[in-house]
Amino acid sequence: MGPNEAGKTVILKALQQLNKPIDIEGFDIIRDYPRSLYNDITTEKILAKDIEVVFGEFELDDADKESIPTQFHNCTYVRTIHLDNSAYHYLNNAPNKIKLVDIKKDVARLLAHLDKQNEASNDYTEENKPSAQVLKITNLKNEDDLIDDVTSAELIKLLEKFYPLIEEDNTKEEERYDKLLAQLKINQQEDEVLKILEKRVPTFVLFSNFFKVKPSIHLEHLAERVERKLLEDDKYYDYGNLCLLKLLGFDARELSNIGKTQSPDKSDPEALKAYKDKLDSRTYQLNAASIRLTKEIKNIWNPNPNRPEAEKIRISADGQYLKVTVEDELGVEIELDQRSEGFQWMVSFFVVFFAEAQDKHKNAVLLLDEPGTSLHGLKTKRI
Repeated sequence: MGPNEAGKTVILKALQQLNKPIDIEGFDIIRDYPRSLYNDITTEKILAKDIEVVFGEFELDDADKESIPTQFHNCTYVRTIHLDNSAYHYLNNAPNKIKLVDIKKDVARLLAHLDKQNEASNDYTEENKPSAQVLKITNLKNEDDLIDDVTSAELIKLLEKFYPLIEEDNTKEEERYDKLLAQLKINQQEDEVLKILEKRVPTFVLFSNFFKVKPSIHLEHLAERVERKLLEDDKYYDYGNLCLLKLLGFDARELSNIGKTQSPDKSDPEALKAYKDKLDSRTYQLNAASIRLTKEIKNIWNPNPNRPEAEKIRISADGQYLKVTVEDELGVEIELDQRSEGFQWMVSFFVVFFAEAQDKHKNAVLLLDEPGTSLHGLKTKRI
């Protein structure tokens, strides 16, 4: 809650960028950087890539922990988005990454043992002894450098190659070998953990009162606005409609063309079948979306059994028009805009949510921009 112009919407839009739906635009340097300081950008006094706009720190739930090694369970995952839309991530409270200096002594002792064992072999030469091959890798690095994935993989490969040289029943060298392998894998594991957790970051779905689904959409006109990029003039006007089409699995042009298609001649059975299949596919997809929306809205709207309320959402196509109506208990269809503002808000919300969350509903964060202006507080609480 907050007064008008307090910046609530701006904060929600920024948070959405932590993991936005695919079709949502990123930051716009011209419009999203403070105007009074914009010369700092144009003169490159400040670089957009260096400006952190939004920061998110995520605690791990049980499902997250099950997907990563135990030593990372106490970490938090941090993701930041910069003004140029570059993304960065790292772990807080992760095991310390291994530097060359951290393993240098153990490597030296193990190599001394391996070299000694290798001297007794038939193919012994100065060039192929273990220490010579390992030093080719480690001598190229500074002691304070982190051991990168390539170096780590090369060292692990060499240690595994020379493992048979370790003297049998030499517990100390066996333990040293195991310790080194574990240390070398830590840096690799952190990179793998980051990749796993990045995929588990929730999708941030922003819903605003501007995103209303219209009760009647002229498909040809909408297709022209999309193709001519007229949406940029008022990107909110058609946003709910475009989300509805995404939910249905069509674009405006595709549905418009279906509506224009003339029935083939009755003497062409193959063309008639293709035409019928196309119409049936459209009808089935519209029906499936209608049923899905009806089910979800009923769960939230919670119709009063003693008072007639909306029973069904019905999405239908008629020529160039895509229509959204509400069918009551008598079977009477009423245009969506004839229902209450709160009910329209609820329908529009679920359309946007299902379309933008892309079936990741259990891993989505809802950002509701002033729902209380249209929706009763009790129903907002149920979402």
